[in-house]
Amino acid sequence: MSKAEQTRGRIIEQAAGLFNQRGYAGTSMSDLMAATGLKKGGIYNHFATKDELAIAAFDFAVQQARRIHIKALKGKRSGREKLQAMVYAFVDSFDDISAWGGCPLMNTAIASDDTHSLLRAKTQQAMNHWQSLIQHITQNAINVGEFAADLDPDTVATIMIAVLEGALMLSQLYGDRSYLDRARTHLDHYIVNLKAVDNRP
Repeated sequence: MSKAEQTRGRIIEQAAGLFNQRGYAGTSMSDLMAATGLKKGGIYNHFATKDELAIAAFDFAVQQARRIHIKALKGKRSGREKLQAMVYAFVDSFDDISAWGGCPLMNTAIASDDTHSLLRAKTQQAMNHWQSLIQHITQNAINVGEFAADLDPDTVATIMIAVLEGALMLSQLYGDRSYLDRARTHLDHYIVNLKAVDNRP
């Protein structure tokens, strides 16, 4: 990796945390300069606009979150194991997420609402990916008879994401991870009860 590529990567990583904590509108060029240790020209040498940097920073943050999912799913075989692993990984990442300033999807969805259409679209795309992953796992489990045939994968994804993101918001607001722990217990019970009913005599 060239020195220019290393510098670009460092700018993206440092800007990602800043944008996640302060939002796009709340992050000024002076903030970015202070965080990166570069002058305005040094930043614009790698990014034509603040928008371009914000998009690159968001993509970086989302990629970090996806790595958590990939690691959690490794070695898991059943649908139940995979869904539970995603829940546990999210909850267990609370300290890292808090240090990062919160979930980049939730933060960007709120901060970009009606103010930055491109970031809003990128957030929707990232959320679609998360929902699709849960839906795909659920549908596969239905197909092999592990989960009930009449189960709606869209509903499973909605419930899981809404419960986790809501619990994260409460845990951050009160500085108390017990909200996430309760969410894990609830979702654990919910996932276990997605199993198909065996009506054989």
